[in-house]
Amino acid sequence: MACRLEIEPTGNIVEVQEGQTLLDAALRQGIYLPHACNHGLCGTCKVEVLEGEVDLGNASYFALMESEREDGYCLACTATAVNDVVIEADIDVDVDARNIPVKDVWGTVVKREMLTPRILGLWIELDEDLDFQAGQYINYHIPVFSEPRAFSLANQPSTGRIIELNIGIIPDGEATPWIHQNVKVGDKRKITGPFGRFFVKKSANKPMIFFAGGSGLSSPKSMILDELENGCTLPITLFHGARNQEELYYANLFWDLEKKYSNFKYVPVLSNNEDPSWKGEVGFTNDVAKRMYDGQFAGNKAYLCGPPMMTEACIKVLMQGRLFEKDIHTEKFFSKADLHSNNVKSPLFKSI
Repeated sequence: MACRLEIEPTGNIVEVQEGQTLLDAALRQGIYLPHACNHGLCGTCKVEVLEGEVDLGNASYFALMESEREDGYCLACTATAVNDVVIEADIDVDVDARNIPVKDVWGTVVKREMLTPRILGLWIELDEDLDFQAGQYINYHIPVFSEPRAFSLANQPSTGRIIELNIGIIPDGEATPWIHQNVKVGDKRKITGPFGRFFVKKSANKPMIFFAGGSGLSSPKSMILDELENGCTLPITLFHGARNQEELYYANLFWDLEKKYSNFKYVPVLSNNEDPSWKGEVGFTNDVAKRMYDGQFAGNKAYLCGPPMMTEACIKVLMQGRLFEKDIHTEKFFSKADLHSNNVKSPLFKSI
């Protein structure tokens, strides 16, 4: 039997099916609730139950403490409605967000290519259109695992039913080695999405600085291509960190974009370069950016996606250069390894 979910302070009404989590019900009806891990481990989706009763589900005691449970809080990603429920959520209004309902879409793998020795590119042709904002991610369902895995969309929305995923292998992981070894052209897969609030804040009308490392290039690639394709004339700079030239994928694409668009600058940075033919930047992206911007970042919007150490180092440099929380944006979803650590959020900010 379906239950009625009312969300305060927005006043949205959502129908929740039996066994469906509050978060899933809201997202599938185009209503956003803050979330990140979707597995009851990070606490981002914590809400207060004002009326009615919920089953807390498999919420960890790290993310939802005993005292919070007693005070009537739950995690929307694990809680299911026992009867009609009213909750209060900490929802920030984002004028740049589109309320796109999450849905399940089937698709066929039409191409696979090793983009680097450790990053696999998958191109999937969907059976129907999947609307999304550049920078968002999807859940990729894998037959041998009970839980789907989250991957950023590396293509811009204009590519239609062909989506691109860049999947970096985690050697001691479960899913990524299996995907690298087993996924083949012709495989049929279920995709769920879109998810996430990582997209260009167009209303800010400010120059953009992107920091990307490893397969974290996916979202910046999507966002930059979308912005340039749609006539953006604001300055856009991409700092792309890699260990060596083998790991520096899509460099030719970005160099071509730099030639075509006067407002776009591409800065690849190698951290472990031993090739004397390399004439580009060497070191770490945060240090190179600090030098190029003379330590002053105020007046920009920064978008970061990559390994946690890189992201934290870049945030510190940006803050030192007078760029603060409202203008620094990071991608917020976690790998399974992240979920089982205690460091699923930046210690610098609540919202980053």
